[in-house]
Amino acid sequence: MFKKAGLIALSTGIVLSGAGLSNVDAANKNASAQGKQNSNKAVENVIYMIPDGFGANHAANYRIFKGEDAVWDQHIKGMYTTYSANKDITDSAAAGTAMAAGVKTNNGVIGLDPEGNKVKTILEASEEAGKSSGLVATSTITHATPASFASHVESRNNETEIARQYIQESGVDVLLGGGKNNFLPASEGGKQAELNLVEEAQEKGFEFVETRDQLENVEDVNVEKGEKLLGLFAGEALAPEFDRVDTEEPSLAEMTETAIDALSQDKDGFFLMVEGSQIDWAGEDNDAGYAMHDTKAFEEAVQEAIEFAEKDGNTLVVVAGDHETGGMSVGSATNSNANADILKDVTATGEFMAAQLNEERSNVKEVVLEYTGIELTDNEATTIQQADNATSAINKVLSERAGIGWTRYGHTAAQVPLFAFGPKANEFVGFHDNTDLPKIIADAMKLK
Repeated sequence: MFKKAGLIALSTGIVLSGAGLSNVDAANKNASAQGKQNSNKAVENVIYMIPDGFGANHAANYRIFKGEDAVWDQHIKGMYTTYSANKDITDSAAAGTAMAAGVKTNNGVIGLDPEGNKVKTILEASEEAGKSSGLVATSTITHATPASFASHVESRNNETEIARQYIQESGVDVLLGGGKNNFLPASEGGKQAELNLVEEAQEKGFEFVETRDQLENVEDVNVEKGEKLLGLFAGEALAPEFDRVDTEEPSLAEMTETAIDALSQDKDGFFLMVEGSQIDWAGEDNDAGYAMHDTKAFEEAVQEAIEFAEKDGNTLVVVAGDHETGGMSVGSATNSNANADILKDVTATGEFMAAQLNEERSNVKEVVLEYTGIELTDNEATTIQQADNATSAINKVLSERAGIGWTRYGHTAAQVPLFAFGPKANEFVGFHDNTDLPKIIADAMKLK
């Protein structure tokens, strides 16, 4: 395996399927400055940002979509492999466990090694060191990636047990995302047999919020005094980012900002994991507009983290996807141009647009124009009208227009880019495996 010195070029501008930088000199200067910052001190805080399903070509297409470099581009450090213990193509449970605990496990397993033994996560090690901790996601907060940091179950599907462990066994101070049904008893429309984990959480010092307004009006949560925060903003996952403006659900950036505000009250430091969950789901649907807009929402959350880190000076921000989804390419089978910027006006998922079609699908041109600003050709409209699956057909037509190709409706084994900002950021330079990431973080924080 090529390690730090072997891939210095990667961290300073080599393109590698769109993961590189446009300004090599600026990157070198930035890396040098970060390498000197607090070089002999332990990192006090870590914000681990995970864009689920985000690969190198997601980065390239997003740069075209945005029209300029993303906030993470100047902080590229390397790439890493994502395979699980039993599959070349990982799922989010095995990948999350590797990224949280530095141990390979089988697909579907959370916080256990292949033999079923519990593994300690970087979040749990942070708590043992007296730090506060938090999890933020746009999926259910009990979904595979966040669950990998603070629970231990044989099956990722056992989200009610994950919720129970969060409240009854873990030391997590801030939980923000969807999945309220996993915390409530069946008598209140939830999935727990009898437990009311929302009530138990409140008894344990959690302030409970359910809407954006309530989140914005949260009084300072002082984790130093044992105060905690539980925000569950939907029964299941949150809405896709561009659908959320018409709901009472907060953005990923808003949740991230609130989590940082709460956790930074701890004088001993904190560990926070933030997941942009639905970039993965967009990839599974081959929905290019959905993918780009949820990446935009994730970038806004990363910006919150970096702005805090810049002011704080003792915070390391790591941006790393758990795997690539969809086999995204820059350029498609029929369009060699990179046109992701035409997706800026998209305001709905392909699934939502398909649901607006009448029985004959005769209104397909009107629906697509309303939600994308794109005028379909007669051939494109006919393709959608005659397709077995209208959602897939809409997504395929829009992807072709944007010059975005896909190879599958699922995860891939592609290596993914690694970004880092702040003290000890240069420790991530090189080619790694996903199990290396929490070990580098632990060394930076000087944790056992």
